Amino acid sequence: MGTKQRLVRAGLTAMLVAGLGACGAAADGGAGHPDGGGKGTGKTSQDARPHSDAVFGLRDGARHVAKKTVRSTRPHLVQKCRPGTKRVKHTKRSGRTKKTWYTTERFRDCHQVTKGTETYTRVVRRERWCVQLDDVNGAAAKDDVWYRVPHATYRAALDKGAHARIKIEPTGTGC
Repeated sequence: MGTKQRLVRAGLTAMLVAGLGACGAAADGGAGHPDGGGKGTGKTSQDARPHSDAVFGLRDGARHVAKKTVRSTRPHLVQKCRPGTKRVKHTKRSGRTKKTWYTTERFRDCHQVTKGTETYTRVVRRERWCVQLDDVNGAAAKDDVWYRVPHATYRAALDKGAHARIKIEPTGTGC
C-alpha cells in the first residue's frame, strides 16, 4: 500500500471517529451528566455539584451484628533451601585471540514445601452496624429499610431518640 493511500485511509478514519463521537454525544442527550447538560449549558464536569449518597428518615431501630470467627486449619508452608552450583562460561577477546575460562558460582535454591498443618482464626461474618429508617427520603411508603453504616454513625443514631429525624451516609443496604 502506498504512502498516499495510507494518508487517505488515515484521514477517512479520523473523520469517521469524529463523526461517531459527535453523534454519540448528541444521541444520549447528556444522559449521565450530573447537571442534565448536553443541551448547551456550557458547564463542565468540574462545575457539577458533588454527588452524595446520604439518605434521611426517621430512626426506627439500630442493630449491631457481632463478628463471627471459627478456628480452622491449613497446610503449614516452610521454606526449604539447598545449596547449588552452576558452571559459568567467561570469554575475553583481545585482538584475534579469544580466551575462555569457566568458574563455579554458588547459589541457594529455595522453594515452599508443606510441613504439617497450622491453625488460624477464620472470619465467617464481619462485624457490622445497621440503622433502620422509616419514611426514607420523605417517601412514606419506604418504611423499615435497613442500612449498614460506620460505627460512628451507629453511635450517633443510638444517642438520638426513637423516631428522631436523622441523615446518614450508608455503606450498604440490608443488615
